[in-house]
Amino acid sequence: MNRLVIAGVALILVALTFDASVLLVPASALLVLGVVVPAWIRVAGRGTSVSRRLHGARVVEEQPLEATIEVRWGPLGLPGGEVTDGFTGGTMALSGRRSPGATGARSAVRVVARFPRRGRLRFEPPSLSLHDPLELCRVRRAGEGADEELLVLPRTEPLRWVSEDLGTLPESAAASAAAEAFAATEVDGLRPYRPGAPASRIHWAALARGAGLLERRLRTDGASGPIVVLDSRSSGPPELLDAAVRAAASLALELARRSGCELLLPGERRPVRLGPELSAWPTAHARLALVEGGPEAPPPALSLRGHAGRVYYVICERPEQLDRLPLELRLRAVLVVPAELAREVRQPALFDVSGCRGFVLDGRRGREPVAA
Repeated sequence: MNRLVIAGVALILVALTFDASVLLVPASALLVLGVVVPAWIRVAGRGTSVSRRLHGARVVEEQPLEATIEVRWGPLGLPGGEVTDGFTGGTMALSGRRSPGATGARSAVRVVARFPRRGRLRFEPPSLSLHDPLELCRVRRAGEGADEELLVLPRTEPLRWVSEDLGTLPESAAASAAAEAFAATEVDGLRPYRPGAPASRIHWAALARGAGLLERRLRTDGASGPIVVLDSRSSGPPELLDAAVRAAASLALELARRSGCELLLPGERRPVRLGPELSAWPTAHARLALVEGGPEAPPPALSLRGHAGRVYYVICERPEQLDRLPLELRLRAVLVVPAELAREVRQPALFDVSGCRGFVLDGRRGREPVAA
């Protein structure tokens, strides 16, 4: 029994007690409102529905993502109320009552949200709360549709060199050809000649047939390019792990665009190969978004057998854990560590990226440490 009904009954009792018939009219009005208004809200609520549609299944940290929230109402119209939505994390008031009309009338609004941290998120459908202007009755309607999932990807940032004399990541066709020739072991077809390739690899028979200048493409037993390794073992706050993941993603994307690289994630034995065409980047980016850390996180199963390239070792723990790494790796690695832990590294900084700093462990500086 709502407040209007109670007030109407009380007013009728007063009128009858004191023989004040003039009070029967407002008392009857209160009784009618107390019965009709809740009935209207409940019946109107049965004809209403609310749903949401995300405009994407993936979004990068801090980038906007749109969604459409749609409210439908029946022939009795739409009373006032609010829409509660977990996607935006807030409540949106309905802008005034909708007049009665045909069944299926609807109103749609676009909302935008940003997400500061990577990972997989799940959103329940929005809910609709209806009430009259006096809030005598309130009806809650659950949203339609299934839960929606969103994958928030770690953002990537360009490298910022600490010193101007360090230059940029070197890349040339001659250097790439020389590296491949060093590790090549087996012929794997033909391709157009690249300047700087050894003359011994030119396919002279094809040139004699008029096919142009071609070279033999060689297959290698091991990798000669750079590899980015992410170690997620950490006992610190999650912000350190997030910074390390962003740095690993930024480095992998930078190196892949130039000459290709490999990315090794925690607990995995086989790295992901990223070429300049970036066809494997969406998959690698999604896997980076789901990396978990902690003291019990599995270490990356890094093997240097057959690998001749530079190793970018990204950590989110204090540098003391490097004592557990093989000496061969420590002599060849570029250590990438969150900036707040970087003061514990004695070597000069090479670059900054995504809240982390890179150091050459063997103490050498210049272009060579960051080349494949």
